[in-house]
Amino acid sequence: MMETSAGNKMIAVKEIAPLRPVGSSPDMCMGCGTCSAGCPLTGMDGFDPRKIVRMVLLGREEELIQSHLPWICTMCGKCEHACPMGVNIVNMIRTIRGMVERDKVPGMIHKGVELCLSTGNNLGLPAEDFVFIIEDVAGEMAEEPGFEDFKVPMDKKGANLLHTLHNKLVNTQNEDLVHWWKIFHAAKEDFTIPSENWEGVNWGLFSGDDPAMKVVVGRIVEHMDRLEIKNLMYPE
Repeated sequence: MMETSAGNKMIAVKEIAPLRPVGSSPDMCMGCGTCSAGCPLTGMDGFDPRKIVRMVLLGREEELIQSHLPWICTMCGKCEHACPMGVNIVNMIRTIRGMVERDKVPGMIHKGVELCLSTGNNLGLPAEDFVFIIEDVAGEMAEEPGFEDFKVPMDKKGANLLHTLHNKLVNTQNEDLVHWWKIFHAAKEDFTIPSENWEGVNWGLFSGDDPAMKVVVGRIVEHMDRLEIKNLMYPE
């Protein structure tokens, strides 16, 4: 058993995140390297999923917590798909990330989580600015032949589909919004977009922040219940 810098006891990663999705022994890794062969990032800046699994099994959590290696992983799950023993590698890496002190989380991930909790999106975009962007892009689309009657329904009760958004679609890739909307228009899809708490990318999931992850998921569930919508389109 190790201790954190604050003096609290730290439980071993293999106890928090069993390497098997079922109740069998976590020490099932054979070291065969199939996970490494399936991983698109093996060898990048020293990353190797097999190495991380072995370090966990040897109780070397502290090295991993201090390391950049867990943050290289994209959590795509190809390693788990390839593993003949069903080792739960993604959950293990996410657990390690959750053990990192939040002010030491690299890049913008944790700041994005904090912005999402306080504003409803990873960009920290005010609701009125979001609505303006959506209406502006929709207005430009309505100027194209065949889409003259197009409008984006927001907070529409009883729509068939709730469309949550990737923040990039609002921030830098507005044209990708138009692609989706043209498909919806052609298919006569009855969709709606929430005007608040619209973020569809859960950085709490990627950073190992369980409480934040649950808040973001809970907001989407609340939209579904409040607007009486049964189907969800999730950007990730």
